Amino acid sequence: MAFQPLGKRVLIERVEESTTTPSGIIIPDNAKEKPLSGNVVSVSKEISDAGLISVGDKVVFGKYSGTELSLEGKEYLVMEDKDILGILK
Repeated sequence: MAFQPLGKRVLIERVEESTTTPSGIIIPDNAKEKPLSGNVVSVSKEISDAGLISVGDKVVFGKYSGTELSLEGKEYLVMEDKDILGILK
């Protein structure tokens, strides 16, 4: 199933963060926060025409940004381009 965002929106797959600290301490599931970065999976035509964000970019977004969406058993976020804080390079 393909998902094409409309307007100025992008589809993002969250990047899972490490389950241990640099010193080797294991972080329990109930203490973990949702990651604030992810990979761009799909962009709307308006975004691709502007050329600022493209598929494959790793982006950082706000803690409460986007709408959660489940497609084929995977969790994604749909958010507007203005909610993306920056691109990690």
